[in-house]
Amino acid sequence: MTELKSDQFEMRRLESLSNTIFGVAMTLLAYDLPKAAVFTSAPDWSDLAHVYSGKLAGFALSFIIAGVFWISHHRRLARQPVGSRGAVILNLFFLLSIVLLPVTNGLYTNYGMSSAVAVLYGLHLTAIAGLNAWLWWTILGSWRNEIMASLFPLLVFIPGTIVAAFAPHVAPFVWFIAFGGLAIQRFYGARTEPGA
Repeated sequence: MTELKSDQFEMRRLESLSNTIFGVAMTLLAYDLPKAAVFTSAPDWSDLAHVYSGKLAGFALSFIIAGVFWISHHRRLARQPVGSRGAVILNLFFLLSIVLLPVTNGLYTNYGMSSAVAVLYGLHLTAIAGLNAWLWWTILGSWRNEIMASLFPLLVFIPGTIVAAFAPHVAPFVWFIAFGGLAIQRFYGARTEPGA
């Protein structure tokens, strides 16, 4: 192992921290689900569907988003064994955005029809995607497959947030399109590999 300079950090330690942060944040997404309603009698299927259908959809969206960004973060750190102080600080801001995901998810699952809450949630998703794209750019520094795939969610979350301002009930359908970045990366990566 090479010796680190005084302004360099071993990113393996940041990876351990990020795994913990993602794990806790993804677990906390489900924290309020059991407390979503107080039933005066034993609930039936329609009662459960009425109370939990929107909350489970919001939970699923946030969990999948966190999972996709965890995969991206893990892949990025694997390519960067050593980082500068600036790279570590930028990664910490990215992790802060993940820590806040249970907060905005809780607001969104409880008040998703509020355009203010939907816009706040959309802005948060946009910030996560923007930080992710910025981190990929700092590592690669050129237009590559990973940069294009990391920009795709950003380009979806921005219009999705605008939609949330006027039609909050439609915004989740736009935000789900952001997962197309994975398909683009797989398709583009398969076409550019030797022998494909």
